[in-house]
Amino acid sequence: MDILKIDNFSFDFKEDKSWKPILHNISLTLPKGKTIGIVGESGSGKSVTALSVMRLIDPAGSRITSGDIIFHDNETDKELSLTSLKEKELQKIRGKKIAMIFQEPMTSLNPAIKCGEQITEAILVHEKIGKRAAKERCIELFKEVMLPRPEKIFNSYPFELSGGQKQRVMIAMAMSCHPDILIADEPTTALDVTVQKGILELIRTLQAKYGMSVLFITHDLGVVAEIADDIVVLFKGQIVETGNVKQIFANPQHPYTQGLLACRPPLDRRLKTLPTVSDFMERYNNGDCRGITDVVSELTVSAEERRTAHEKLYSAAPLLRVEHLSKTYPLRKEHLFEKRQYLHALQDINIDIYEGETLGLVGESGCGKTTLGRTILRLIEPTSGKVFYKDKEITALSQHELRNLRKELQIILQDPYSSLNQRITVGSALIEPMRVHGIGHNDNERKKRAIELLERVNLNESHFYRYPHEFSGGQRQRISIARALAVEPKFIICDESVSALDVSVQAQVLNLLNKLKQEFHFTYIFISHDLSVVKFMSDRMAVMYQGRIIELDNADEIYAHPQTEYTKKLISAIPKSI
Repeated sequence: MDILKIDNFSFDFKEDKSWKPILHNISLTLPKGKTIGIVGESGSGKSVTALSVMRLIDPAGSRITSGDIIFHDNETDKELSLTSLKEKELQKIRGKKIAMIFQEPMTSLNPAIKCGEQITEAILVHEKIGKRAAKERCIELFKEVMLPRPEKIFNSYPFELSGGQKQRVMIAMAMSCHPDILIADEPTTALDVTVQKGILELIRTLQAKYGMSVLFITHDLGVVAEIADDIVVLFKGQIVETGNVKQIFANPQHPYTQGLLACRPPLDRRLKTLPTVSDFMERYNNGDCRGITDVVSELTVSAEERRTAHEKLYSAAPLLRVEHLSKTYPLRKEHLFEKRQYLHALQDINIDIYEGETLGLVGESGCGKTTLGRTILRLIEPTSGKVFYKDKEITALSQHELRNLRKELQIILQDPYSSLNQRITVGSALIEPMRVHGIGHNDNERKKRAIELLERVNLNESHFYRYPHEFSGGQRQRISIARALAVEPKFIICDESVSALDVSVQAQVLNLLNKLKQEFHFTYIFISHDLSVVKFMSDRMAVMYQGRIIELDNADEIYAHPQTEYTKKLISAIPKSI
């Protein structure tokens, strides 16, 4: 029996004074107890489809142009048209019968209200029980979603929890009234692969326990393969392919689906560049109908080519040396006379990085990756140890000397939206560091260079005059890369610079970073929690755990023959193609 049916559904958004079509004749059915995966890039219409089911889109700026969404109410055994229900009737369904996990738990949870209060509020709205019973159910839900110390988390604010814990709180809220349908909108984006695996397993467990139907939305076909029964592929608001998971993976028909499958870094081979969705669409439009296997084979680098390149790379002296680097933070004391405890964020790190190398740093959140990157640049002061760049000790430089060196040492941060000043144009953001470091004789020269940099990262001159909020996530990341390039650096730290991007956009950015590395002879430290991405980018890979480097070797060798149980755990958590 189908519990949800979307029938020939079309939807428009109002843009200025005209209407822009967003969804075009969408039709799909969600059977009881099954999981349907909706896959596509940002802007394909995935989230709009989910929000339309929940009727959470502002009616003043949108309109339904055709079709209907039908929900089969198990309680009354009646079919309800969700597009026709009044707001009061919808409130009885939202949260209770159809629940939703949103993409970003930090913005979905109220930062000023404790987690437990937010869950009990949702329970009290839909259930006729007292506050004490609601609290008891909340703690039981926290136990069910495997949150540690449920009573403590009940009294914790969202900002006190990790990303994975916040997502589990959101799942607990969605499950608080045992809904018939769970809509999960990108619930694992930007999470560690191990945390992602845990979230997917949790959703499967809860689905089996309560007999729920799940609408799972993601941009990553690798993730959807772990959880879905059937897949619906959306492209520019239209369904271009449907089928069961095995069928889609074994024989994708549409070039867009092929592109989504191919653009994730493969684990069994080394590629020169990653295929992109646009590559497959262009080939298809030009009459080239080769499949994924043929395209990937063309891009494969042989083991001999890689060995020859590495012999040359590692024959020179290191560009940067890290010796016995440690960073310790004092922890807050719970009681006045309690002995002070310390967090050892970095513990005796020793590593050499060679000119032209990409060294990958991989590990879960909290392992010390970002702390190491920032301590190398002295954005964080080390507790002990030394860092040498071109045999000059960075850790001994004065602030004035360090400022002169920053021209050569740059960082691309994880979140380009928060790292770009929202009040100044992109052009100003590019010109400012050039002015600080005396690059260019005047602002006209700097403007010319800034436009050249934007074109280098596949943007154009018109983007010079826009503000950060006018760009997509992938475009903002390109702007951050252009800003790092503006001061002509030699050494760049990429800190989770693709973790929140669509896999298709991620492939474009990774290809861009590699292309720029070849053109400008950069040296990278590439930080990520995703071992498949790090493996593609890196010459060598360092695995970090609890502030220590526990494994360091050729990236392919670590994947093929991991030495530690922790590395094996990271590898096993990577979504695998069927």
